[in-house]
Amino acid sequence: MKSLLSLFASLCVLCGQLSAAPAKPNLIFILSDDLAQGDLGCYGQKLIQTPHLDRMAREGTRYTQGYCGTSVCAPSRTSLITGLHSGHSPIRANRELGTEGQKPLPAGTVTVAQILKSAGYATACVGKWGMGMFDTTGSPLKLGFDHFFGYNCQRHAHSYFPKYLYRDDQRFELPGNDGNTKVDGTGPIYAQDLIADETLKFVKTNKDRPFFLYYSITLPHGAFHINDQGLYKDKPWTAQQKNYAAMVTRLDADVGRLLALLKELGLDEKTLVMTAGDNGSSFNPQSEIGKLFDQAGNGLRGFKRGLYEGALRQATIARWPGTVPAGRVSHEPWAFWDFLPTATELAGAKLPAGFQPDGFSLASFLKGGAAPQRDYFYWELHEGPSLQAVRFGDWKAVKNGLSAKTELYNLQTDAGEKTNLAADKPELVAKAEALFQSARTTHPDWPLRDRAPGKGGRGGKKQ
Repeated sequence: MKSLLSLFASLCVLCGQLSAAPAKPNLIFILSDDLAQGDLGCYGQKLIQTPHLDRMAREGTRYTQGYCGTSVCAPSRTSLITGLHSGHSPIRANRELGTEGQKPLPAGTVTVAQILKSAGYATACVGKWGMGMFDTTGSPLKLGFDHFFGYNCQRHAHSYFPKYLYRDDQRFELPGNDGNTKVDGTGPIYAQDLIADETLKFVKTNKDRPFFLYYSITLPHGAFHINDQGLYKDKPWTAQQKNYAAMVTRLDADVGRLLALLKELGLDEKTLVMTAGDNGSSFNPQSEIGKLFDQAGNGLRGFKRGLYEGALRQATIARWPGTVPAGRVSHEPWAFWDFLPTATELAGAKLPAGFQPDGFSLASFLKGGAAPQRDYFYWELHEGPSLQAVRFGDWKAVKNGLSAKTELYNLQTDAGEKTNLAADKPELVAKAEALFQSARTTHPDWPLRDRAPGKGGRGGKKQ
């Protein structure tokens, strides 16, 4: 009898331990196409209304130095999905293939979706993919996603009134739309209506199991078209300015719908939701939109296709009631390639044998701890000249082409990168230039180069 009682007591202890074990959280990453810090009220925007994202920041943590993978679509998304910075990533620029599709992720690519799927997660990509058509090694359906809905090709995603979208790998028509005949198309079906509804459907379908939703929303990327200018219809602005503001507010409303559903289903405290843009500011400050809206925000320099802070810092927010501190503003840096190791740890999953991401888990940081300590952050881009940037501590170095001189900035005192200190700090320039070499692997598709003769402009200077 004593042995039976002892066994019963042991079983009770074990059951208590099992019941106390944390459940795997749901993970949602909302990646907005071209959204920047200066677009949101919680980062200082005064003209565009973003009440749901502002509330998300109040209920969670807002980050002032969350960095994208690099400053254009495909390579930035690749860093988010693979955990590799753009010195090791297989995709380091946008490369269009044929009439539809981009250079695909190669066979053997490890993705966060694969890791989470192996840990029992339902996985979906809804919105825009841009890393390989369905008949290539870069198909989302071959890289860990159970479900896909939206645009595969980022060029196709330029239209908000496309003639068709994809459900998994099956094309379906949108009757009456004429987008993609001319990019600024018109029609009865605004694609974001379908995409937003699909995110809610996926959450409802998978509410009783852990899920990973990569919500890759195309708003507010150009062409700047919206089916309702809403609050901005009567503003004394240009049509493009009204449309852009309405697109940001529409994005905000769709995030609000998703957060409301999580609460309705009782998933609030079981779900980490993170938001970011895929690059920083998209506009030259002298452009039509740039003149009205300070998109980079807070005096940051540069925009899309450059590697200054205005092109790299993101409107990043994390919300997980009861776990992520509410109302916190963090000035510690992190980057897209940290998401894969973060998701792996939170899911209790394991990295594939032999795979080493460049990022660090943010699990403790998200919960209120310090950011991981690392030697450096590294970026490169090959849209014109080969751009390189590296941050170590508060120092940031930028090199705008193979033969360009290395620039050096102290981000602690000069976040706007106005004062080049390279001449005064030769030892730090030497350190940066050593990192420019050691932080990257050579790749035949991405050689370091200067812009070809006759091709003017540099990233951060001209769009």
